[in-house]
Parts: sequence; structure tokens; C-alpha cells
Amino acid sequence: MASIFTKIINGEIPSYKIAESEDFYAFLDVFPVAKGHTLVVPKKEIDQFFDLDDELLSRIMPFAQRVAKALKATIPCKRIGVSVIGLEVPHAHVHLVPINQMSDISFEKAKLKFSEEEMEALAKAIRANFE
Repeated sequence: MASIFTKIINGEIPSYKIAESEDFYAFLDVFPVAKGHTLVVPKKEIDQFFDLDDELLSRIMPFAQRVAKALKATIPCKRIGVSVIGLEVPHAHVHLVPINQMSDISFEKAKLKFSEEEMEALAKAIRANFE
């Protein structure tokens, strides 16, 4: 059975897309820990991040870097935090989170909620800064 991320990539579930390449898809997390929290996933469904083959693994971070730069250009923050946890969805993914302090990237705190309009506007703003 396809993961929720595969369904998002295939357009079966709507998403707030930030960027896409032949091998990767980046979209806003709908349960963000911070404004702009973005997920970068390989289009190939592989459960664990370190099970990605060498070729895919070597290319996911440069793609994530471009997304992170667009995030930083859009969301005022000190840094873009990076986390690979992978317990929530059985599909390898990287969390990119705008942060100003360590607690901003805590996955134990209450998730933020934004309206559909706010999410669309944010995705559009980040996309405009994606190179």
C-alpha cells in the first residue's frame, strides 16, 4: 500500500508544494512545528532514510539545500533546522524547520495550525524564492 507521501506526490492527496524535481518533492507539513516547516521526500518510496541508495542519498541534500535557502529567504529566522526522524510515515523524508532557538524544532510541542489561505500564500512565497 502506498504511503501518504506517495499519494501526495501522485496528486491523490492535495499538498502545498514548494518544489519538485525528477526525483524529489518538497511540500509544507500540514502539522508544522514552526511556520514554514517543510518536508523533502524522494519520489521513490523507501521506508528509511539510510536505506536510500548512494545515488539518491547524494542528491537529496543538495535539493533540500535549495529548498532551505528559499525558506530562509521567506521566513525570518536564524537558521533552517534539519531533522531526519522517520517514525511518523514509512517513507524517507527530511524535515526543514525555520528556527530561532533549539526548542523551535521540538516535535513534542503542540503543532501549529494555519488556514488553507495562509498555507497557500506561504507556499507561493517560498516557491517564489526557490532557485
